[in-house]
Amino acid sequence: MNQMTAVSDTGQSSDPVRLVRDMALAARNAVQALGLASAEIKNAAIRAAAARLRAGEAEILAANAKDMEAGRAKGLTNAMLDRLALTPARIEGIAKGLEAVADLADPIGRVQSSWTRPNGLVIERVSVPLGVIGVIYESRPNVTADAGALTLKAGNAVILRGGSESIHSSKAIHACLVEGLRAAGLPEAAIQLVPTTDRAAVGAMLTAVNLIDIIVPRGGKSLVARVQEEARVPVFAHLEGICHTYLDKAADLNMAREIVLNAKLRRTGICGATETLLIDRAGADRLVKPVIEALLAAGCEIRAEAELRGLDARIKPASEEDWVTEYLDAILSVKLVDGVEGAIAHVNRYGSHHTDSIITGDADAAAKFLREVDSAIVVHNASTQFADGGEFGFGAEIGISTGRIHARGPVGVEQLTTYKYVVRGEGQTRPA
Repeated sequence: MNQMTAVSDTGQSSDPVRLVRDMALAARNAVQALGLASAEIKNAAIRAAAARLRAGEAEILAANAKDMEAGRAKGLTNAMLDRLALTPARIEGIAKGLEAVADLADPIGRVQSSWTRPNGLVIERVSVPLGVIGVIYESRPNVTADAGALTLKAGNAVILRGGSESIHSSKAIHACLVEGLRAAGLPEAAIQLVPTTDRAAVGAMLTAVNLIDIIVPRGGKSLVARVQEEARVPVFAHLEGICHTYLDKAADLNMAREIVLNAKLRRTGICGATETLLIDRAGADRLVKPVIEALLAAGCEIRAEAELRGLDARIKPASEEDWVTEYLDAILSVKLVDGVEGAIAHVNRYGSHHTDSIITGDADAAAKFLREVDSAIVVHNASTQFADGGEFGFGAEIGISTGRIHARGPVGVEQLTTYKYVVRGEGQTRPA
């Protein structure tokens, strides 16, 4: 890094384009070195980073305190501050996440399928790394660790560009990852953090054709919109999390109440939080009042159409805009629908294809919802907040892909690989 473009004490680079280019070239060389590294060496680097995270807890919390103070001064929302905040428990969770990634089977070199042709050729489809991955994220310092570990495990190099809100926290966590690489004898360029807060560096990453192989955005609507507009590098689409929970007429009331409270309020600032509650009109007499009252008692603002507002004076009017709003706060829009067909129609029209859940004891209704809702993750009788790579057994995630190409849902180590065909013969030639 000492040969790269200089970065000032204010975090600004004199030439962000050149900076990103230098980092990408170093990352490309690191990918070649990682291709020779055994699974044991990669795992050793990840475990050493986890140990350093625990040992460096005080330094990380001090760095995070700077970001939190600056975030409050800038007027960040409560949701943004929640995403930004680190605690001893969260740091321990990050470290455990790294160790969970190390425990996963190595995805590289896995023979996905194999067959023999009539002419005797043996063809194998074998998993290989994607290459150099660029991750652009906002106020989530944990992404620094998750993305670093997952990409390393899959044999990729990564260039991380965190938001200015989390710059101190991300640098502190990145330092732990670098120490893990160093301890295992792997190139430090395998996990790089863009040291500048200059937004021009984002543009440089998005247009780094033949240098960066894929971009992963993790952030709000404005970031994702910019990535989609400017990127000349392939992108793992990650749209906002307009997630739904649908209470079918056959839902168990106690289950419905507990799941809705969790899906909305466990952590309101994550992309898997439910933003719209749909309730079957045929079950409204039994379901609406106890569920809405529980939400209001828990401090959740409710926005609903006129037919529900007579239930409680605290319920506010819902507009068309509410059905397409990711609140990331203790706010929930509520609507009555006509059965599972009405729920499916609403979700497919207004949702972001992220995560949607049905609560019902009717197996046929559940099967229809799971089959016909066009989302990356569909859930039956559980909270939408399980939309997380760690909860899926992936150790961690680099994001939730809402697109349809290559990866969909939580992006873990397997989704960070591609494949090549290995063909073995015994002198065969193709006839004219």
